[in-house]
Amino acid sequence: MSEVTINSKFKLFGTMPNGEAVYSYELKNTNGIEVKIINYGAAITSLKIPLKTGNIIDVVLGLESLEDYIKSYEIGGSPYYGATVGRYSGRINQGLFTLNNKVYQLEKNLNNHSLHGGNIGFSQRIWSLKKITDGINPSVTLTYFSPNNEGGFPGDLNVELTYTLSENNELSIDYIATTSEDTIINLTNHSYFNLEGQHETIASQDLFINSNTVLETDNENVPTGLLLNLVNTTNDFSNAKKCPEKIDSSFVLNKENKIAASLYSDINNLKMLVFTDQPSVHIYVGGKNDDSITAKENIKYQSNSGICFEAQNFPDAPNHSHFPNSVLKKNETYLQKTVYKFEI
Repeated sequence: MSEVTINSKFKLFGTMPNGEAVYSYELKNTNGIEVKIINYGAAITSLKIPLKTGNIIDVVLGLESLEDYIKSYEIGGSPYYGATVGRYSGRINQGLFTLNNKVYQLEKNLNNHSLHGGNIGFSQRIWSLKKITDGINPSVTLTYFSPNNEGGFPGDLNVELTYTLSENNELSIDYIATTSEDTIINLTNHSYFNLEGQHETIASQDLFINSNTVLETDNENVPTGLLLNLVNTTNDFSNAKKCPEKIDSSFVLNKENKIAASLYSDINNLKMLVFTDQPSVHIYVGGKNDDSITAKENIKYQSNSGICFEAQNFPDAPNHSHFPNSVLKKNETYLQKTVYKFEI
């Protein structure tokens, strides 16, 4: 631990099967918002917001114990609760891509494709604590070293991730990465949000997405390379409407409006705004929830208990030359920022 302020809150969250300790870090701003992050998968485990009614609501889904987080990756269709996803979030067709005239084969962990970094992506790795600060705009910085050929990806990759909780009620996520040789990268956060708490579904909440186009996908949800116009379709959320029961789509963000997406609960008069410098946000509802996994407050989550706003590059971008660039060169630095702002 290179720098830890004396008042910062961190405690043992659990122990890995190999005996390695996993810690939970708490950030709290002067408005009473509190976020907890564990260094297993650099995952957000809770995000509590005080309402004007005096109630405190936890707006992200999560699990009770480290054992349950580990177990969640052993079921089919792992939910990736709150996790940092990498090296490459989303699907890569057949787990194949070509870089500098060389074909790379990635681990296949979903049908015949690579998803979210392969069999053991960043979401199941132990991250190291670099720094945690208290006081105004508290933050925690975690790092992970991904060696060459981990999951089939080229290059030694050094990743630094900082969560900051501002006094403006913004939870920002800043990513920095460098590589020893040219590689591909696409990082995101996989938190499930619910502005009405752990016991409710998102059915009554309003969803806005600043997008008029979505990536077309095949029957295995792999991008075809085409973009579809959303105007007057079911998935057109350019005017806010109720959250869908199920969705798993990458929306191409409009550049003229800084807000990428938003979620609003009329019941709690609570709104979340999403800002990002990424070209898309992948909206996901409908994850598998296994009865063997105990959620927070001893709840059994439903498929629409939460909604993900995965700010990222396009899935399968390495295989489509007209998609945004996903290559990180060895002399370059990967930078990404996403902000979740809460208005009470």
